[in-house]
Amino acid sequence: PGVRSRPADRRCGAGWKEAVAAAAGALQAGGLVALPTDTVYGVACLAQDSAAVRSIYSLKGRNGGKPLAICLGDVERLYRYCQVNVPDELLRDLLPGPVTLVLKRSEELNKDLNPFTSLVGVRIPNHPFVRELARACSGPLALTSANISCQASTLTVSEFQDLWPQLSLIIDGGPIGDVQSPECRLGSTVVDLSVSGKFTIIRPGCALTSTVEILKQKYGLIPESA
Repeated sequence: PGVRSRPADRRCGAGWKEAVAAAAGALQAGGLVALPTDTVYGVACLAQDSAAVRSIYSLKGRNGGKPLAICLGDVERLYRYCQVNVPDELLRDLLPGPVTLVLKRSEELNKDLNPFTSLVGVRIPNHPFVRELARACSGPLALTSANISCQASTLTVSEFQDLWPQLSLIIDGGPIGDVQSPECRLGSTVVDLSVSGKFTIIRPGCALTSTVEILKQKYGLIPESA
């Protein structure tokens, strides 16, 4: 991927390892990093860094009432930050992938991240760069889409140009999906698995049919309406 550093008019090509190292360094320094995921462009910060979390809320133009997801590199790390009440196999059938699983949060997770809810959404994008970056950081990433709240999701770095001044680093992975297709902007399917034996679709997203099929047919979970 290419790397744009702040000021955002300077762009340089960088190898994979250099890009991961640059992004990890920017995050550890409390910065916000824009990056490609398997669905749309996202903005990440360290979830355990309260000042960075406040910065990401400010960037989105939202208060802390609309939650941020956490992003991890591997399913095993999920158990540290969430209380899991579904089989490990179910997690691995959906993750990594374009799905956000909402679970009860553990005491390990920063209290300043989504302070109004006992739940947290977890993402493990099926994108090697994001997973590698998450592995390079000590705790989870807080992840949100690279757009101002209520505006369309973005599939290229130029589409969120208005956010560039507030970002420490932009990882340019090229266009994600078909820029002309509205379906490509749907983002991940968000499903609440916090109640044993049941699931609730919070946002249909781009992987609704396959997600519901796995939850109902393979694991016998009962759908609830949001």
